[in-house]
Amino acid sequence: MTSTDRSESEVMSRFAATLQYEDIPDTVVKRAEDLFVDWVGSALAGKGARPVEIIADFARQMGAANGPSEILINRSRSTPFFAALVNGASSHFAEQDDVHNGSVFHPAAVVFPAALATAQATGASGKAFLTACTAGYEVGIRVGEFLGQSHYKTFHTTGTAGTLAAAAAVGHLLRLTPETMLNAFGSAGTQAAGLWEFLRDAADSKPLHTAKAAANGLISAYLAKAGLTGARHILEGPQGMGAGMSDDADPARLVDRLGERWALAETSFKFHASCRHTHPAADALLKTLQDNRLKASDVAAVETRVHQGALDVLGPVVAPVTVHQAKFSMGTTLGLIAIYGKAGMVEFEKGFALPEVVDFRNRVSMVLDPEVDNAYPARWIGKVKVMMKDGHSFETRVDEPKGDPNNTLSRDEIKAKVQGLAHFSSAASAAEMELLIPRLWNIAQANDVGFLLGP
Repeated sequence: MTSTDRSESEVMSRFAATLQYEDIPDTVVKRAEDLFVDWVGSALAGKGARPVEIIADFARQMGAANGPSEILINRSRSTPFFAALVNGASSHFAEQDDVHNGSVFHPAAVVFPAALATAQATGASGKAFLTACTAGYEVGIRVGEFLGQSHYKTFHTTGTAGTLAAAAAVGHLLRLTPETMLNAFGSAGTQAAGLWEFLRDAADSKPLHTAKAAANGLISAYLAKAGLTGARHILEGPQGMGAGMSDDADPARLVDRLGERWALAETSFKFHASCRHTHPAADALLKTLQDNRLKASDVAAVETRVHQGALDVLGPVVAPVTVHQAKFSMGTTLGLIAIYGKAGMVEFEKGFALPEVVDFRNRVSMVLDPEVDNAYPARWIGKVKVMMKDGHSFETRVDEPKGDPNNTLSRDEIKAKVQGLAHFSSAASAAEMELLIPRLWNIAQANDVGFLLGP
């Protein structure tokens, strides 16, 4: 069979199985290192969160008392499956894990938990780990793009595409052949799940989505290595993910310049501790307030001009009752920006239900904007119109939200973010983080990934 005869799934499985560290441009490796450091902060930030601790308790009850893989929030050890499960849950709770705009997918929360658990269990080197993670990012992002905007309206793409991403990363570390990797994709795709309905009830499902995507991708690769077969066309087949989960699936996106266009490098960091759909407007409001020295108390109303995806995800959250649900409220996020000048972990915890924040929330509206909607998801433009009580108004736009590749975080900013997340949850001391962060940025030099915080 020639390369032109291979299906899109086969082309991706070959890429994921055969990618070499030397194939990856240095700039992409550096970005992968930054994303890894950023992820560790989010993984630690989940410590103490009720849904995460429930999943961690489940792992303690159902998993091995000891094992080769590390659960970061409590520094215990377990099997790769349960380590991936808990680390996957914890890294998606704070809402500060990375995001790829075009696929509307959070790769870190599913790729790094699965890859780290497997690397620790197999004694993989830092270079092997980064290569596997890059494979996971490239596969997962393309699956998200393939599934399209219609998929995202109902399905949480990180839970669905994430299962394939985790399978690719783990399969690479397990040295699966292209054929065996294809089986891993088949098993991963048939387990892919995650629905947005939880937002209406302030339910705990979102970290469960990433927990299961990481863990299900991992077991798919391990089972494929043991001989379990999976559907060969799980993505583009007539009864595959595209057919069942999308109205606009485009198989060409699965192999778009694979090995030439590095989608990992397109991934954004999250600056605010809220749903990414709130970030463009949050940046625009912050700029309006700072540039014009405005006070929240002087604002009569804020109109945010948004894309349809923001309306679909944020629209159901009218009066949030939990901190996590508040992170999916445009009005709450903007209220925190207006009152505190930022919407971080501390601000959400102490302020989301305060009367002045709720009052501001109720002055915020969302309106579909054709330009913003047409640019999405490749670009996430922020537009706000701030109307003052004295009759004046200000209109501001932001073309590159803070954290996007062209408005990225510096390593100093990443370090400060990660230290802040670890401090917030008390998952690691300042002294421990001072030692850990340089190790993470030099992971490529490690002969064995080893434990990050455990003994």
